[in-house]
Amino acid sequence: MSLKNIPLLSALTERMKWLSQRQSVLSQNIANSDTPGYQASDLKPQKFKDMVKRPSEVTMNLAKTSEGHIINEKKGEFRAKEDKTPYEVTPAGNAVVLEEQMMKLADTQIQYQMTTSLYKKQIGLLKTALGRGN
Repeated sequence: MSLKNIPLLSALTERMKWLSQRQSVLSQNIANSDTPGYQASDLKPQKFKDMVKRPSEVTMNLAKTSEGHIINEKKGEFRAKEDKTPYEVTPAGNAVVLEEQMMKLADTQIQYQMTTSLYKKQIGLLKTALGRGN
């Protein structure tokens, strides 16, 4: 049995991927803080409701047993969104507020640390249940 088959670990893994992608987007905002006309962007927030869908609502991947079968292989990439109402805009048109981006980056780091801690705890519980201890 793969760890990906355990719903909680799968959700934690997905959360860590989202947080890593968000850190990348926020660091790009900070890197372009002096670029004229640059608009800060962020990822769309994850919704808990989407993460805990009932099994009947989850799409299932089917096995391709014949060359005539079509398999839907769409990737779950995260989408960036632009801030529609920037806090302040420089005369050059740049809408990146460094303090705001740094706060978002720190929040992302804290959430990532919490998620990895939860992941480690769940692995520890699985090891204990299997009799392997820590």
